[in-house]
Amino acid sequence: MTSTVAGRFVAYGPSHWAALGVFAAGCVVLVLVGRAQRPTSVTSAGFGGEAKGFARGFALAIVYAVIGIQIYWMLPGQWSIGSSLPLELCDVAWPAVIVALWTLGWRGFALAYYWGLTLTVQALLTPALNAPDYPSINYLKFFGMHLLVIWAAVYLTWGLGMRPDWRSYRFAVAVTAGWAVAMLLFNSAAGSNYGFLNRKPDSGSVLDLMGPWPWYVLVEIAVIALGWALITWPWTRHRDRP
Repeated sequence: MTSTVAGRFVAYGPSHWAALGVFAAGCVVLVLVGRAQRPTSVTSAGFGGEAKGFARGFALAIVYAVIGIQIYWMLPGQWSIGSSLPLELCDVAWPAVIVALWTLGWRGFALAYYWGLTLTVQALLTPALNAPDYPSINYLKFFGMHLLVIWAAVYLTWGLGMRPDWRSYRFAVAVTAGWAVAMLLFNSAAGSNYGFLNRKPDSGSVLDLMGPWPWYVLVEIAVIALGWALITWPWTRHRDRP
């Protein structure tokens, strides 16, 4: 358990467990809702009006949440070049899941699947949140952001039945690599640390197991590429059989 002063967030303290409980309950509900809407043939053209309507309503809910949160963090009293810009991968995942829900297309789904079900889940389980505890805006922003992204990926995958393939894998790897290069350059110029690509978070994280900079970045790339391949293969192995 992270040691901190009273009134601040503690990893695996009561408020963290509460967020994880809400996360689990939301996953169950969205899987059940999606399965009730699932068509016989899972293609973007095959989804019925009920699925499209719910998915677009979900997308609009995320848009409203994004707008409110970003306006708050752009206010003069909150602004910081190192934390206010929507450049974290979980921030970039918001437009990806919005596109995925709105279009029910494979590109948006690919990013929602790989980003939402690996990196965003890891952030939820090992939160680098050095901030006041619930109900602070920092707490609500952090967990609200991550929960919405993961819930969207769960709804699309185990609810509606959308599936990744190796084309999805290659697309997600290429987009993520482009984001990482852009963030390394931006962090170097601005003195920021988006994505923890230029230094590790001050609080403990899984990156502590991967060595010093820049080696932990290289290890992280290898782990992500391998992990994404492993969560692609089960969905494709039956399709690969003659």
